[in-house]
Amino acid sequence: MDDAKSSDEYSRLYVIGDIHGRLDLLDRLIAAIEHDVEEHGPKAITITLGDYVDRGTDSRGVLNRLIDNPFPTPYVALKGNHESLLAAFLADPAVGTQWRMLGGLETLHSYGVPVSSLAFSKNYEEAAARLRVAMPPTHLGFLQSLKSWYSYGKYFFCHAGVRPGVPLDRQSDEDLFWIRDEFLRSKIDFGKIVVHGHTPTPEPEVLPNRINIDTGAFVTGKLTCIVLEGDQHRFIFT
Repeated sequence: MDDAKSSDEYSRLYVIGDIHGRLDLLDRLIAAIEHDVEEHGPKAITITLGDYVDRGTDSRGVLNRLIDNPFPTPYVALKGNHESLLAAFLADPAVGTQWRMLGGLETLHSYGVPVSSLAFSKNYEEAAARLRVAMPPTHLGFLQSLKSWYSYGKYFFCHAGVRPGVPLDRQSDEDLFWIRDEFLRSKIDFGKIVVHGHTPTPEPEVLPNRINIDTGAFVTGKLTCIVLEGDQHRFIFT
């Protein structure tokens, strides 16, 4: 979605990378953004780039925190490949074969769904049924409300990246949620600077055509927020 408001509606954008079930880090970052807004003023918006669930220990807690906008600004929540997998599993439990390899067991466990048999690729249908019961309607509603992309000013925000040569407003969800090599290797001007996560790096990558802020929070303990102000940027880390 392109923001229909004027380009000076927000003077500051807080953009948060992949959270992956780390409620502890998210809470610390929320507090840091609250402090930053107190210091620099409220004319701002917060954007999260997806991958709220899987791998970390408290996916349920992360969704519970995000559903009511815990930030001191307007909030745009984008969808990542892990939210796509979660939705796919609820619709077709056979997806569990792939999902469990990418952190799905941790999400199920956070909702109180037994996972021991799933490690042996069994009982996916039962687990999906239990998860449908365990997930509050507000969590399902939040997942259904997630946007594939967001654009504001000179920046385009998405989870994984974009396919080179395809206009930004014609990108497929498959690429927005999953793309890596073709996007990461590309040196072309995408039309806007693409701000993304999905591919963990030790430090944020700031390149002429893209900015990657996935610093592998679920294993490193480093959840990254980039603060964009006009042509300037700075970082807030946990």
